[in-house]
Amino acid sequence: MSIKVCIGSDHAGFVLKKELIDWMKSNSINVDDRGCFSDDRADYPDYAHLVALDVVNKKCEFGVLICGSGNGIAMSANKHKGIRAALCWNEEIAILARQHNDANILVLPARYINTEEAHKCVNRFISEKFEGGRHEARVKKIDV
Repeated sequence: MSIKVCIGSDHAGFVLKKELIDWMKSNSINVDDRGCFSDDRADYPDYAHLVALDVVNKKCEFGVLICGSGNGIAMSANKHKGIRAALCWNEEIAILARQHNDANILVLPARYINTEEAHKCVNRFISEKFEGGRHEARVKKIDV
């Protein structure tokens, strides 16, 4: 798969991020780790902004962000015009985030998702296509 994904997390998401990076690389997904680089305390907005800017500037096709609940890092990423970061805790929500919302950043809640489900979310998120149609007008209303 010749897709590039940028990934970032705070300390609460660090272990899951490392696991996802290894899994993505083993599945021939090009991944750029934007931090954090240890489980020492780290502020989620710092990494959300790095990944969001990478997506906006087309340095990667998709972003993946991880923090404890997923909420703070999603809120931070969604401050950027053109970003549609979707908090997903199962495969079905990840699919719908792409199909209906044209989400470009997958957000995972490290404290509430297991590794197997995280793999499924990433896999489906990067492989699903935006359906457009009736969803397109709604998506266009997101950026104001």
